[in-house]
This record gives sequence, structure tokens and C-alpha cells, in this order.
Amino acid sequence: MSVEPAKQKPHPLTAGSQSSDEKQSLAEKRGAAAQQAPSAQHSSAHSAHQEASAPAASSPALQKTPLYDLHLQAGGKMVAFAGYQMPVQYRLGVLKEHLHTRQKAGLFDVSHMGQFFLVPEDGRFETAAQALEALAPGDFLALKPGQQRYSQLLNAQGGIVDDLMVTRLAKPGRQHWLYLVVNAARKDIDHAVIEAGLSDLSDLSDNVGLKRADDLALIALQGPAAAAILAQFIPEAAGLGFMQSCDPSLEGMELHVSRSGYTGEDGFEISLKAADAGAFWQRLAAVDAVEPIGLGARDSLRLEAGLCLYGHDIDETTSPVEANLAWSIGKRRREQGGFPGDRRVLQELREGPARKLVGIRPQGRAPAREGTAIHAAQTSHDNLQRQIGVITSGGFGPSVDGPVAMGYVEADFAKPGTRLTLMIRGKPHEAEVVKRPFVPHRYYRK
Repeated sequence: MSVEPAKQKPHPLTAGSQSSDEKQSLAEKRGAAAQQAPSAQHSSAHSAHQEASAPAASSPALQKTPLYDLHLQAGGKMVAFAGYQMPVQYRLGVLKEHLHTRQKAGLFDVSHMGQFFLVPEDGRFETAAQALEALAPGDFLALKPGQQRYSQLLNAQGGIVDDLMVTRLAKPGRQHWLYLVVNAARKDIDHAVIEAGLSDLSDLSDNVGLKRADDLALIALQGPAAAAILAQFIPEAAGLGFMQSCDPSLEGMELHVSRSGYTGEDGFEISLKAADAGAFWQRLAAVDAVEPIGLGARDSLRLEAGLCLYGHDIDETTSPVEANLAWSIGKRRREQGGFPGDRRVLQELREGPARKLVGIRPQGRAPAREGTAIHAAQTSHDNLQRQIGVITSGGFGPSVDGPVAMGYVEADFAKPGTRLTLMIRGKPHEAEVVKRPFVPHRYYRK
């Protein structure tokens, strides 16, 4: 099927440049460093929006991404988020930005995220993969060049230190490298945890290096038009399937492109030198179907997609099994263990967890925000049942035209169709457990 070239538009962004017991014991030792790290949380985009009463520029400690000036030129409303000055919205506003991404293509600055490389000095991919498998439950040994995988760094108790994307590079000469993308508010902690974990690997500690890439920017293009748009500049991108990557160049700019994202839509994430980020952003922003998208819409898009936000839906107390992320633990890792907290994780896989993260649809129009108490369904107007859980993410879903939420409930109440009562602003509201995502994923699978 042929696709017409996307139209170019005058755009405000163009104005500037820019397991045995012994194995379990070893795995828990490797995860102990994670427990010693202080807990830090992302602010949700909703929270960032609420806290935007003071200009972000009033805090000299906040960092700026390479695209900061272009955000201002595009009318971005800047707020403090994970230590950075980030746009919570642009001129369209959160609602229209959300819908535009679902219908066409949204452009996101995610340069605040952490980018690391795990480099085996012996030139063997297996060395890097085995090192990371000592810290996370993913099956990294099975990665082929250019393949990407979602996983989690775990602590000794099986709690999630952070969730991350792991890619085996496809670039010739670097196919033995692993590329990691971690959450902005956790990147310092993650770096310390990985370094400490590597130092515990007596057979690998001197053979694997962790390189922090603070000189890189990260841009996401998401939405049904994303593939056709990016292919105008990077033809190789159109040939990628979901969770695949390539390493093309564009007029001297070296890029790493993966077909992935945080919206539930088809889309791409592009890593490149910070010095090249402005020029590349402007090329994409000049396309008629593209609009810049802020943190507010990014949060509502990921919530509708049923994707977890660190510090809210997952943290150092929640396991991958509780969070319904067991799909990210491969068969071999389930059988062998050998990662931090494997005792708890493998037991929950066998017996089921005591609580589960579920999707929730409140009745009516009132959104259930984070911290809302979840009770068993009322049997009468005056008979409030016991609390069985709590909302971890919630808000208005523009695509479904109603409130959506996620939260943990006791396992007996996790079945879709289970009726619940939510205490919103001190008043009971009926709700129901539903399957996630709230909006179908539209990933491109080959």
C-alpha cells in the first residue's frame, strides 16, 4: 500500500535552532545494594500540572534538556519534573494533544530519561547479557542484534528498583553492547545499583563496563502516522517491527531508532547526540501531521494504554508478578531463577500474589486519583465494606470519554467484572474491575 508523503507546515518550532537455596542466596546478595538506595519517585504528569503554579525557572537546580528553548518557542508550559524543566503542555492543551497523538502523530521530548551502555571488555555479547541477568529477570541471552526487551531491576526482596528497556545493538562492531533506557528520577540510583551489582560478580566484574551517556538526547514520535512520517527521513525505520531497532545516520547525525514507546500507539524512540537534537526535532515538527506533546498528555496516553508509571503503579515494594508484568520474565528465567528476589518472584509465579494491579472503570464522570481507597462493593447505601486496595494511577481518559484508573486489590477481587466501591472526596462511587488496556494497543508487529 502506498503512503502519500506527509505535508510540511510552517511550525513554531522552526523559529530556533537548535534455583537452589545457594543460587537464591547469591541472587539476594546481588540485589542487596538496591535496598540500600534511597527511594525516589516520578511525579505523575497530573501532579506536575497541579504543581505548576510557580515557574520552573525559579529553581536554579533544575536541569534543561537540549530542546528547552524550542519548547518555549512552541508555547510550552514548563514545570519541574524529575529534576528537569519539562513541558507539561503546549498551545493545544492536554486534551487536544492526547487526541492528536491517537489520530495522527505526537512528538515528545524524553531526553530526561537515563541512557546507559553495558559493554563487555572481552567483546562477547554473552558476557554483557549474563551480567544483566544477575540484576534483572529478563531473558537477555536470547536477544538478537537489534532486538529490544522490557524488564525490571529488582532488589533482594523482589521489589522493583526501576523498569527499563534493554536493547542489543545492531550496529556493526557494537552488537555485543546492551543499551539501557531507565526512568529519569531513578537514573542515579539505577547507575549505582548496576555498578554495585557488577562488582559482586567475581567472574565478570572486571570484564563489563557501565557507560553513562549523558551526552545523548531522546525523542519519541508516536501515533498512527508516525511510521510514514519517520520513513521520509529514515527509510529503514519503516521495516522495523515492534521492539526492534536499527542504527541509521541522517546527514551526519548518528541515530539509534527503536519501534517502541509509552502511549500504546505505533511509534518510535530516537536516541542521538544532544548537539543534533534540535535540528532533528525541527524536521519532524515541521510535518503537518505532527504536534509537540507535553507530560500531561503523555500521562493520560500511557494510563489509557494500561502502562505502569514508576513510583506510582510500581516501586521497591511491588513485584513484577503483583504488577501483572510476569510476561516479561522468560521461561528459562522462571525455571532457573538467579536474579535478585527470585525466591519471592518464583513463589508468586507458582502460587499467585496476595494482591494484583488491575484496571478500574469508575461509574459516572468523577475521576479516581492516586490514593483513592478501594472497598468491596457496598451491599446498601449505608453499608461501606472493608478496604481491599488503593488507586495508584487515575484520571480522565479522553479516548474513552470517561474516568479510568489502575490500582492494587486483594487477589480475590481482581477478576474482571468484580464490583467495587471507591471513596472519592469522601463519597462512595461505584466502579468495576476491567481488563487493561482501556484503549487497544496498536503496536506494529511483523
